Amino acid sequence: MATQRCRVIAHRGASGRKRENTLAAFTLAYDLGADLVELDARRTCDGVIVVHHDARLVDGRVIVELSADALPSYVPSLAAALDACRPMGVNVEIKNVPGEPDYDGDHCHLAAIVAVMRAVRPADELLVSSFDEPTLVRLRAIAPQFATALLTYELADPRETVDRAIANGHVALHPCDATVDAALVARAHDGGLMVNVWTVDDPRRMRELIAFGVDGICTNVPDVARAIVDAVRE
Repeated sequence: MATQRCRVIAHRGASGRKRENTLAAFTLAYDLGADLVELDARRTCDGVIVVHHDARLVDGRVIVELSADALPSYVPSLAAALDACRPMGVNVEIKNVPGEPDYDGDHCHLAAIVAVMRAVRPADELLVSSFDEPTLVRLRAIAPQFATALLTYELADPRETVDRAIANGHVALHPCDATVDAALVARAHDGGLMVNVWTVDDPRRMRELIAFGVDGICTNVPDVARAIVDAVRE
């Protein structure tokens, strides 16, 4: 069984107990033993970077069409979220999905995201991820001090994906749990990439992933993952 320390990453905070991507979920994540928080960054029409998973609110309104002061009080700014997550590290997932109403093919919103991250937290406490690799490539060009991770859902060609992540200077691969096996982890590690798996709530699967040697488990139940990671280390 792996002996290295696997980090517990709270998926949108302690989202199994609190409303996801809220300050309450972030602070509870720390109390439940998380090492990092994963959260989602989007922009409003007035250029404020806020934390919300979907492009639309539950009432159907589109976030990018609203000003920050028109959002529900539970939707925090990225600045407030980064501050609330102290002393944990933060995985900032940049939501920039083709076809969604806030997709920015020119990546103009990255300057605002970078400005917030620089102002609130040291670069070595942050990891930036996205499913949209051009977004990550552009971010590395304008702010190379921030480490990046490639998010993946399907892996038709794991070798090609790992090679591309290495070539583009990412430090980690963030694959969907269903695509992860020991061979993928070994291939990524051989290329110098960390592997942080999402989203895993089943204790048996957590133990299996730890045995594979994964570097992080993103979960809605950080207390469960914390207990399993600590038990394995003992």
